[in-house]
Amino acid sequence: MSGLVDGRPAGLRLGYGSNGFSGHRFPEACAVIGGLGYDGVALTLDQPHLDPFADDAAAQTARAAKALADHGLAVVIETGSRYVLDPWRKHEPTLVSDGDRAPRVELLTRAVRIAAELGAEAMSCWSGVLPEGVTSEEGWRRLTDGLVPVLDLAHELGVTVCVEPEPGMHVDTVDEALELRRRLGSPNHLRLTLDLGHLVCNEPRSPEASISAAGDLIANVQVDDMVRDVHEHLELGQGTLDLDAVLRALLATGYDGLASVELPRHSHAAPSVAARQIKALRASLERIGAASGAPEGPVR
Repeated sequence: MSGLVDGRPAGLRLGYGSNGFSGHRFPEACAVIGGLGYDGVALTLDQPHLDPFADDAAAQTARAAKALADHGLAVVIETGSRYVLDPWRKHEPTLVSDGDRAPRVELLTRAVRIAAELGAEAMSCWSGVLPEGVTSEEGWRRLTDGLVPVLDLAHELGVTVCVEPEPGMHVDTVDEALELRRRLGSPNHLRLTLDLGHLVCNEPRSPEASISAAGDLIANVQVDDMVRDVHEHLELGQGTLDLDAVLRALLATGYDGLASVELPRHSHAAPSVAARQIKALRASLERIGAASGAPEGPVR
């Protein structure tokens, strides 16, 4: 833990994903997110907010830095934009795709540089879906080869890189993310992103056990769309998430980073959805005695 506040464990902070505010300009999204009392933003590099391939990417990065600073928000960098590389194929190419994977490596190295400029707590990525007919070992080779230059740059710039296990992808469980880390020599700046919803639907053990297995290697957390109200137990497609239990398990690892709500399909009602999410998360943190930060509602 990172200490006590009013006798309660402190550390875990709440964030909101920029991909849930695609109808807002980034400074305005930060104003709403900060005004609701969130501690940070999970900034997806894409066309609406910060396009890493734009001619004015440097100026966009500077504007993002100002918006974050104006509202006292921490940031993590996400790289899951659907069409930032190919307007026809979602998420392609990935690190394990057939053909030219260099554009994905270029995106990730640009993301590392932007993370360094923004003082981001982490840059998060995933492996990609292994094409049909490609062996698992070839997938591992493609993945490690692609990440080496990304990790080298991240080490040089002092950026933490997080790999997220994603359902259906080559690396889709905590154990496989740990295996990837082992294959790359277990560098200290390569860590894990965990999506709390995926712990229910995609892991071979309980969410709490998966969190424990990842332990202090967790450096980024996503709160998927399971948080709909203040109920402690939330029904997912393939199981039930006990939100209190997973947040308690996360705190038990000593996690002190952002847990960011990720709702990319809810931008049409972003302010009201974000308000509902922070209420639910705070209610859970209150129940386990780990309340975060500012009072509910606009503070500016």
